Amino acid sequence: MIQFVAEGKMELVWPILIGVSAGICSGLFGIGGGIIIVPLIIFAYGFTQQVATATSLAALLLPTGALALWQYYLAGQVNSTTMKLGFIISAGMFVGGFFGAKIATSLQSGTLTRMFSIFLILIALRLWLTAK
Repeated sequence: MIQFVAEGKMELVWPILIGVSAGICSGLFGIGGGIIIVPLIIFAYGFTQQVATATSLAALLLPTGALALWQYYLAGQVNSTTMKLGFIISAGMFVGGFFGAKIATSLQSGTLTRMFSIFLILIALRLWLTAK
């Protein structure tokens, strides 16, 4: 598990990388939150599925997740750390989405579909093998 708080300060590298990765995949494949952010948060931070989902919703708060995030908050799955992490990831998604779209528009459709298929298989295998 990656340390999120170092000497009282938030570590910025991992959440930015998660956000950029989600943004690139969003630009490439039209995906982001559940397929990219949630698994990466679980792998990088060791969060539970519920906390990772709540953090992802914080990243996607305005466009998609405000009401869903509220339900996770009421269930005790949201705190200041998950909110900060979500907002940093959203900044990375903003930049990554631009680059993902640039890459996607330069590829042939069949190539992009094959890339997405391989990506989904790898994520599914990793989640299957690490499920508790």
